[in-house]
Amino acid sequence: MINHRAELALHQYMERAVKGTTSMSKSTIKQVANDVAEALERQFNGGNKRDGFKLRMSNLGRPSCQLWFEKNHPNEALPRPTTFVMNMMIGDIVEAVFKGLLTESGIEYENSRKVTLQLDDTSVDGTFDLVVDNRVDDVKSSSNWSYIHKFESFEKLKESDTFGYVGQLAGYAKATDKEVGGWWVVNKTNGDFKYVSANEMDVDEEVSKFKDTIRKLKHDKVEREFEPERETFNGKETGNLVLNKNCTFCSYRYACWPDLQELPAVMSKAKQPKITSYIKLQEEYTHGTV
Repeated sequence: MINHRAELALHQYMERAVKGTTSMSKSTIKQVANDVAEALERQFNGGNKRDGFKLRMSNLGRPSCQLWFEKNHPNEALPRPTTFVMNMMIGDIVEAVFKGLLTESGIEYENSRKVTLQLDDTSVDGTFDLVVDNRVDDVKSSSNWSYIHKFESFEKLKESDTFGYVGQLAGYAKATDKEVGGWWVVNKTNGDFKYVSANEMDVDEEVSKFKDTIRKLKHDKVEREFEPERETFNGKETGNLVLNKNCTFCSYRYACWPDLQELPAVMSKAKQPKITSYIKLQEEYTHGTV
């Protein structure tokens, strides 16, 4: 299914590339190389230091409770895995190459630049990826699971958007005074790509959420956005409470839930039960008498 006019041009270019009939221009190769060089500088020369909280377009749409901890208790964050920088670098390379392919496919676009969104007395900076047909787009690299499920549609993405992709794009659109576009998503597993339109997004509604987030960040205590879920086994509740799925990748989940335990699923009879994040365990499970 084609959701953007550039998709067809990109697929046609890739078909020619597979046949060995393309000839990428030196200027495009230089463009891609420069973008990758800037990414290397950013990712491996101190660009990932956690050196003070600042609202940015890239985090403004995230859960306010996560941002509250990042602002007030940054040292309680779980350490980043050693794969973090490599994953960020892969995303930067994908974006650089994708823009090069757009150029070679004859698609005109405005390249990334820094913009500022003013929210009352708070300024939020960010750098959008590109603008095509006067619409702001973002380039994302994703896992195979996210490509299929999370980026199935705008509606699916909005259902569980703890990385703040919807808010990020809304912020860019508002700051640039351009129409909201969508996401160019590249599957890191197999190289597939697609366009996910955000035409249904209400930009002003998303921006109003930013102001609510800023208000919550000024509070002395955190306001959790997600409550624990009831664990079920074979369709029946076990009485245990587990971490909300929206909190799975939060670096502050232990700070937010001090009693959190990540254990093999207590009801499972499998040889290798899946690891489950428990917030509250019934007494019989804490003693191993299931």
